[in-house]
Amino acid sequence: MTQAAAGSELDERVPGRRWIVRLDPVGRGSAEVRVSCGRPACAERRLPSAAAGRTAAVAHLKAHLRAAPAPRADAYCACRADGCRAHLPDTGGRARTEQPWRCGGPVVLTVITDRAGRWWQALECCSRCAAATPGARTAAGPPPSAPPAAGRPAPAAAGTGVGRPHFSDQQVTARTGGPAPLPVPAPRPVPARRRRPPEARVGRRVIPRDLRPVSLRDELTELGDLFRAYQKRPEPDLALLADLQERKARAFLTWSDVSCDVTLRLEARRAEQAAAVIRRQHQHRTGCVPDGDGPGVARLLTVPAQWEYARSVLAHVADHTPLPGAEARLLVLMLTLRTAHTGTGNLVGQDVNALGLTDPEDLVERLTGCGWLSLPGTVGDLLASRPENPTPVTVPSLVPDEDGTGPFTFGKKTRPKLSGWAQRVVSDKKLRKAKAPAGARLLAVTLATWTDEVGRLGPGGRGVALNALTTRVPVGSGELRDLIDRLTAADWLTDAALTDTHLTGRLTERVLPLTCPLPD
Repeated sequence: MTQAAAGSELDERVPGRRWIVRLDPVGRGSAEVRVSCGRPACAERRLPSAAAGRTAAVAHLKAHLRAAPAPRADAYCACRADGCRAHLPDTGGRARTEQPWRCGGPVVLTVITDRAGRWWQALECCSRCAAATPGARTAAGPPPSAPPAAGRPAPAAAGTGVGRPHFSDQQVTARTGGPAPLPVPAPRPVPARRRRPPEARVGRRVIPRDLRPVSLRDELTELGDLFRAYQKRPEPDLALLADLQERKARAFLTWSDVSCDVTLRLEARRAEQAAAVIRRQHQHRTGCVPDGDGPGVARLLTVPAQWEYARSVLAHVADHTPLPGAEARLLVLMLTLRTAHTGTGNLVGQDVNALGLTDPEDLVERLTGCGWLSLPGTVGDLLASRPENPTPVTVPSLVPDEDGTGPFTFGKKTRPKLSGWAQRVVSDKKLRKAKAPAGARLLAVTLATWTDEVGRLGPGGRGVALNALTTRVPVGSGELRDLIDRLTAADWLTDAALTDTHLTGRLTERVLPLTCPLPD
């Protein structure tokens, strides 16, 4: 193409459009900015901040792009009209040693953004300039090409036979002139394969189909199904699992005798041992152990006499607490256990502060004010005392008489065990994490002494009478329900049901070592 032809082609086409949106400060000492557009019809705007100005500038440019969604078909590169300065900065300065730049490719709509966010430019340029310009992004491609002219013949479709060789063994159809397809023979039906029934298994062992007697094979098949069903249970049942292991031991022993397989006898022995271990574990969890065996649960208070002593202390506190309320009852209980044998004992501030009392200082002052408790110093000294310097306290009503008798019959070795047991209950880890109030801790101590061997509340698991419970835990029915919910959330109580007359449920397995079962 000659230069004259190229010039005439550019004369026939229109130059590509170009417009720029700028963001400029209004003046010194002001945060306002000015948004201006290179299009004559666009008015200038002022915004209060640079962020608002950038948002408005971008929105203005997007509005222009929506109004002109694609470059014009008769436009030529606007970058070329400007000397390609956007990507050839030295075009007008000095002569280039390499070959001159040549535009090429279809015209696209391109957006160029300043890195500092001060201006945004949109222009119609060729695809080569768009690719060479730093920071340029193509917003729209060229418009679709026009459909072919009506007088121009369409190209022959593939498979019509035009331009293809014809062979004598292929018939040519009259309509298309192509060869007619050869007839395809129908596929032969494939006979269905007979599937063998699945092999019966028990564990990893395959049960032979010819195993005799048939009753043994049926027993092994049923055991396999029962073990697989047990694995799908949502909760474990140790008693059921122990029964299954015992059945497996008997069946495998018979199978070993029939097949003379020593490995089956060894597996039967392992199943028998597993059954014994699982059953023992179940007995320890439930507390139901045969006569002559050790205790099913390793309780903190180990003998029934200590359980009765704990219940006697709770009954004494319920009758002799000088102040109303659950908080006073809990503090009196802990002080009674600390001073039960001689009426005196040592106390530190942590012993009182860890009980979840609303105002420990006020409650201790009220106990000292009514004469139930005697301190050598102030209440503040007691609450600030530490284990290396405990505060001696005295409960005058617990001091033995002249003949040495007191309200309790247990000795000096039993008292620290009872006190340690109560301290373990009220300072339970989950109760401390839940920040349980004093009423919830008092209820936990009370329920720990009103369970049977397996943790069910009340004698024989029939529940605790509500009137007896409120005498030990002096709260209303609404507050009692809230305390029960707190113990349930702290994994202390489960299956709790409160009626108008009884509280039923059971203590969880984790707190069974802290229980004092009722006598049968």
